[in-house]
Amino acid sequence: MRTLWMALCALARLWPGALAGCADSGRCCPGRDPACFVHGWRLDRVYGTCFCDQACLITGDCCFDYARACPARPCLVGEWSPWSGCADRCRPTARVRRRAVRQEPRNGGAPCPVLEERAGCLEYATAQGQDCGHAFVPAFITSSAFNKERTRQVASPQWSTDIEDAGYCMEFKTESLTPHCALENRPLTRWMQYLREGYTVCVDCQPPAMNSVSLRCSGDGLDSDGNQTLHWQAVGSPRCQGTWKKVRRVERCSCPAVHSFIFI
Repeated sequence: MRTLWMALCALARLWPGALAGCADSGRCCPGRDPACFVHGWRLDRVYGTCFCDQACLITGDCCFDYARACPARPCLVGEWSPWSGCADRCRPTARVRRRAVRQEPRNGGAPCPVLEERAGCLEYATAQGQDCGHAFVPAFITSSAFNKERTRQVASPQWSTDIEDAGYCMEFKTESLTPHCALENRPLTRWMQYLREGYTVCVDCQPPAMNSVSLRCSGDGLDSDGNQTLHWQAVGSPRCQGTWKKVRRVERCSCPAVHSFIFI
């Protein structure tokens, strides 16, 4: 059978019409086209109806010369466009960049890659140039146990003893977090395992994390309403991060220890 097939291929080179392939019929159809067929030898060495449309690569009924008569053409794309500006100002949103298709794939060629990419962004000024948005920067948090080890006067000399107790507590409801949080098992990062979606957590804002002028902690979301999604990141494992929404501000935190954190 192999000898016969080789003889047929040799005959095709000497007399193309003998095998009645795609080239002989001048047919080469994109996609799936049941009408794009001829009668001749197929790639599976069966004589009969053979197809010259792209779908024949999947169904296995291509004419013997499909690859030569209908060469595969991969998708070709242009360069990425510059990043757009943020979709909105003064709150976390997204920027986008795109690239155009210069050649559509044909005849089983490589498909087009991703044509659009999005990335998070935040602009800190209004269209009029007024400062805004600082309350929405990612909140950096760590275990509340760290507060017991932190010597405030050493870390932040501008804080005097008479305002040592200045501070407040923010309550958030967690919405999402990366799976890396649950994988942390090192002694100083094990606290991340207790972060859970849908739980209310307390985050303490105390000196020196508190700005001595604004008396605010970066990323506390105090100016947001309860519908705005805010971002947080665990200090000690950049891959442990997620989102939450503000519940309220209270004077003192009252969450269980495993759900109590501090801004840092």
